[in-house]
Amino acid sequence: MNQIFTVEGMTCGHCEKAVTKALLAIDAQAKVTIDRLHNTVQVDSEKPRETFAQAIADEGYFVAA
Repeated sequence: MNQIFTVEGMTCGHCEKAVTKALLAIDAQAKVTIDRLHNTVQVDSEKPRETFAQAIADEGYFVAA
């Protein structure tokens, strides 16, 4: 299942790596694509959306959608 999140506050490669690491900790098989220019994080996984949204928020970023 493809899930797309609008995430505010990611400004650099370190931010991208931190979010990716947090998401892969939930599902190591997930495909994670981050587009900082458009503030989106795309996760292809069957795990619950809320779990990924919370992991992003726990890294210090605001999940708008």
